[in-house]
Amino acid sequence: MIRLDEAQLLQSAVELAELLAETVNGGASVGFLAPLGRAEALAWWEGRAADVAAGRLVVWAAYDGDRVLGTVSLAFPDKGNSRHRAELVKLMVHPDARGRGLGRRLLATAEDAAAAAGVTLLHLDTETGSPAEHLYRSAGWTPVGAIPDYAADPGGVLRPTTIYYKHVPATALTR
Repeated sequence: MIRLDEAQLLQSAVELAELLAETVNGGASVGFLAPLGRAEALAWWEGRAADVAAGRLVVWAAYDGDRVLGTVSLAFPDKGNSRHRAELVKLMVHPDARGRGLGRRLLATAEDAAAAAGVTLLHLDTETGSPAEHLYRSAGWTPVGAIPDYAADPGGVLRPTTIYYKHVPATALTR
């Protein structure tokens, strides 16, 4: 797992874009509609570079050679009363790499980094009924509830989303 700085993010943007496009076009709901083209996915990743440079976003990537097999990010709020929390965003694992624990390792990397940064509360949202829910629940995340018709899935159908949170104690660093 590599934490990407701004330059590394831009260097890996093509591979990250391929992962994003394959994930969305494969049916995963991560904020985009299918078909998602490589150019749109590339522009989205390149647009994250400024947030990485400013410390508002931390991005990790898992590689097999030059190929990105997975990614996860933490988004930090800019409000003074929110410095203790972060949002887990864009956890993606390439279809070829699923079922081998990479999603769990990406999640643990983000949780450990959050604890190291003094973050004590993480939150996320995911499509209700998606395979990702099993990962989050088995990793100790607590569901808060579901919001109906929250976002369109890649096919454009409005779907509910479930909100999760997890307290991240300092002991998370001892995994």
